[in-house]
Amino acid sequence: MKQALEFLKLLSQNNNREWFAKNKSEYDSVAKENKAFFNQIYTELQEHDHLKDIHMYRIYRDLRFSKDQSNPYKTNFGVGYSRSKPMLRGGYYIQIEPNNSFVGGGFWGPEAKDLLRIRKEFEINTSEIEKITADETFVKYFGKINGESVKTAPRGFDKNHPAIDLIRKKQYVVMRKFTDKEVMSGSFQKEAVLTLLAMRPFFDYMSDVLTTDLNGEPLF
Repeated sequence: MKQALEFLKLLSQNNNREWFAKNKSEYDSVAKENKAFFNQIYTELQEHDHLKDIHMYRIYRDLRFSKDQSNPYKTNFGVGYSRSKPMLRGGYYIQIEPNNSFVGGGFWGPEAKDLLRIRKEFEINTSEIEKITADETFVKYFGKINGESVKTAPRGFDKNHPAIDLIRKKQYVVMRKFTDKEVMSGSFQKEAVLTLLAMRPFFDYMSDVLTTDLNGEPLF
């Protein structure tokens, strides 16, 4: 990962097509290395979960509809791993970026019906999610559930509800940050996999919620 971080640092200082064209061979080398790494993670993760897809994000920014045509390249390498729907929910994500690398996952943009179902569950009972987020490993790796929230209580919910902070969320995501030194260490792949696996209790609980109705009856 040292080569990847060094390339991205230079790219952030020379984010233009001329520089990128001159250094395309180095990018190709780094991209090949990253692809192998991300595929190794996929293989390891697949031994413990049922994954549907792996999506390696392009380094090229989509500027077709942007007035600002500067900085045509992303300054990170990212990969997403999706679980097999409809029974398994949640998505894993890894980002490699100088001083901003992390391993995370969760529910970035749940469909309206899924978001309502999650909120209704938390309105009724939060004991299970509180148990999961209080687990020692969860706290050590992620701290808490993050994500954007609406400013006030969603329509139909009590703004004074004890779980209003969870109910207000539009996203339910977790993240573990890594320093550049940690990313370049020989143990990063192992730590990345351990971090992804630490999300499983959270994912499995949310999958149970999203595949049942409020009475606990299966939807599929």
